[in-house]
Amino acid sequence: MLVVRLALAGDTMLGRLVAERVAADGPASLFAPEVVEATRDADLFVLNLECCISERGGRRAAPGKPFFFRAPPAATETLRLLGVDCVTLANNHALDYGSVALADTLEHLARAGVAVVGAGPDEASARRSAVLERDGFRLAVLGVSDHPAAFAAGADRPGTAFADLAHGVPKWLVHAVADADADAVVVSSHWGPNMTPAPVRHVRDAARVLRDAGATLVAGHSAHVFQGVDDHVLYDLGDFVDDYRVDDALRNDLGLLWLVDVDRDGPVRLEAVPLHLDFCHTALATGDEARWIRDRFRAACAEFGTAVAADDGRLIIEWR
Repeated sequence: MLVVRLALAGDTMLGRLVAERVAADGPASLFAPEVVEATRDADLFVLNLECCISERGGRRAAPGKPFFFRAPPAATETLRLLGVDCVTLANNHALDYGSVALADTLEHLARAGVAVVGAGPDEASARRSAVLERDGFRLAVLGVSDHPAAFAAGADRPGTAFADLAHGVPKWLVHAVADADADAVVVSSHWGPNMTPAPVRHVRDAARVLRDAGATLVAGHSAHVFQGVDDHVLYDLGDFVDDYRVDDALRNDLGLLWLVDVDRDGPVRLEAVPLHLDFCHTALATGDEARWIRDRFRAACAEFGTAVAADDGRLIIEWR
């Protein structure tokens, strides 16, 4: 049976000081060659792009919002270098610089050959899945965010695929999962609060509903730290590259690249590759940092009864 390897990465922020590094040292400067090799070895690669890509627009009027992320057009070269096939824009930064910057983002990604889910010029396009194909295997990807409501797309308003998951999974999302015309369905969900080591209740409830609706894999992000793995649910992928301040306890500078083998019967195996996010540059984690990731991941997964093995530095979960 055909098995496809899917790479997944969490919050990928290519603005601010990351953008300055791209301008100074080029798109390849953000990732160590070993990380690029791991992503390009996958058949398909999906990540959460936590910024717009534009040189236009102004900061959205949003009282209390502290962070605004905008990447230059050269950021698409980083995505192409990594072999990214699809990004979700369903997050709290897609409209940081308004609808004109979102429109630019969609155009730049289309020119780079990167599919987009989770945002668009209207509600229907924001909610629409992207279908990726490799060797005849069709993978549908859906993007959704539970915050902020102000970013929600409307019938004739650009924005994100918003779902108020704290009050249940809406019918449109259940139907989108159940009706997807593909061999496998991935739901990429930007959900829950920042800097939390375990999923909150409404996230767990939503994951169960999405899985029951037919999602092959549910892959979350937003916490900025990786969380545990349940039955076909990766609660939070953590961060992939950024310039964020590091929490000494939660260690948001230590993360994972997620490699999932999938066939038409569902997920087969997960390999999680330990990463060190060293301020605008991501490399493989080694030594004490790799051990910290291993121990933290095992503890987080144990909460869900999920066993984690280790093989040549990678963390392994066998689903069947």
